[in-house]
Amino acid sequence: MLISQFNLTVALLQQTCVYLVIAFLMSRTPLFIPLMHVTIRFPNKVACYLVFSLFCVLGTYFGLRVDDSIANTRAIGAGLSGILGGPWVGIVVGLTGGLHRYSMGGMSALACAISTVFSGLVGGMMHRYMVRRGQNELLFDPFRVAIVSLCSEIVHMLVILALARPSDAAAKLVADIAVPMLIANTLGAALFMRILLDRRVMFERQSGLFSAMALKIAARSVGVLRTGFNQENSMQVARIIHEETGVGAVAITDREKLLAFIGIGDDHHLTGMPITLPQTLQAIANNEILYADGNEQIFQCTIRPDCRLGATLVVPLHDEREKVIGTVNLYEPRTKLFSTINRSLGEGIARLLSTQILAGRYEQQKQLLTQSEIKLLQAQVNPHFLFNALNTLSAVIRLDPEKARHLVQNLSTFFRKNLKRSSVEASLSDEIEHVNAYLQIELARFSPHLSVDIDMPEELREARIPAFTLQPIVENAIKHGTSQLMCDGLIRIEAVRDHSDLVVSVEDNAGLFEKSSDGDGMGMSLVDRRIKNRYGDAYGVEVECVPDRYTRVNLRIPLEEAHP
Repeated sequence: MLISQFNLTVALLQQTCVYLVIAFLMSRTPLFIPLMHVTIRFPNKVACYLVFSLFCVLGTYFGLRVDDSIANTRAIGAGLSGILGGPWVGIVVGLTGGLHRYSMGGMSALACAISTVFSGLVGGMMHRYMVRRGQNELLFDPFRVAIVSLCSEIVHMLVILALARPSDAAAKLVADIAVPMLIANTLGAALFMRILLDRRVMFERQSGLFSAMALKIAARSVGVLRTGFNQENSMQVARIIHEETGVGAVAITDREKLLAFIGIGDDHHLTGMPITLPQTLQAIANNEILYADGNEQIFQCTIRPDCRLGATLVVPLHDEREKVIGTVNLYEPRTKLFSTINRSLGEGIARLLSTQILAGRYEQQKQLLTQSEIKLLQAQVNPHFLFNALNTLSAVIRLDPEKARHLVQNLSTFFRKNLKRSSVEASLSDEIEHVNAYLQIELARFSPHLSVDIDMPEELREARIPAFTLQPIVENAIKHGTSQLMCDGLIRIEAVRDHSDLVVSVEDNAGLFEKSSDGDGMGMSLVDRRIKNRYGDAYGVEVECVPDRYTRVNLRIPLEEAHP
């Protein structure tokens, strides 16, 4: 008897191998896609029913005749259908497989039909238990599947003993087939689930590929959205994402309309259309990532019912306050599965695009701020300076017309550079020219009690510095420094290289610097803030003061960034 059981076990395992080979081949087709996730939606339940009903029937056909009964692996299909599709799928698959077995007759036909339904029911109850506890992934554990199959086969043997007649023949049948069928069905169910898991792992092993995709997307799209979050730029980014990821379609929206759409369905998903997809509207309203796979969560194109898109991932785009400013949507057709990596990649793409949009807005705001600060500096021409300059000019005209002509030229140069310069930066020599035009007027005014010394090495003349940085400093040195002296005043301007930095110093011989809370220090504070905003906190304005001896204001700017 042991020899016959061993031979039957080996033969049944051989048949199981054929059964599993068919399962392996089918797992490479779209038929198995609904089986790679816990099946909840009705269309996927139908697919689950069809696939496992087929395996139930195959399990019977591949079985081995023992007297007028069949040793088989039919219970594998019924049990797995319940585990993946739920109780009702398991019961219906069990009925289909059971009725097929009953139609083939034999003393155990009724018992086998009932036990097949029971196998589907046991798998379905496990499905319901795990789903309610939120432990869906445990349903794919081969060991748990093997335990369910083992318990089902034990019940199967007990049902045969209870229902099959004559009883002695039923007992002999159970003695002959119990061990082979317990082994074959338990191993077969576990290996079948292992095939499903391997198929899922194939998707997850693409993580390296998707990481490379993310890097390519980042490299190709960097800077595109910095010039504005609009239809033209969004279309460029959507095309890049579509080309690199290979998903069915890519869409980018703002809070109200579709900015870009590339891929399947672009004949009816048109840019400029109002957002109609419920998932997109919900993602915007609730600031949440939404994934509708067409299985656990229903997805249906709201524009055209026959649209081939069957799943979507919607990820919000955020501003600096984490407020939703739009979304990026990835779509797949009905025949393709979104993997976990797809979803992670989608979230990464959204973070990348949000960062680009924020960077663009920051740059725009920074430019606006810089322009405003320049305009403020330009507008800070002291009315007293103009009044004094005109008075000085009036006096010089009578005494020295040629000198007056030069003063008019200097005054013209000063105001021309003050009013017409639009660039946010200038060469050091240009800044010195602007300052010199100002100083020539002040020299005429305070002559002979003011002198100026400018030391600027030739190799630093073309160094680039923020525009309007020197004149406010020099004006402060005269207004709050040398003009207050009873003796002669000296203004010294010097530019030096300090390793990789440019240091420009403006020094007076008054030493009267005091920090002030009124508007007198506005020019210097604006210059300091502009430099720090542009180059960082390591740069800016530093003041050294030795009372009654000197005040030195140093402007530190990186030379490596000063040259374009």
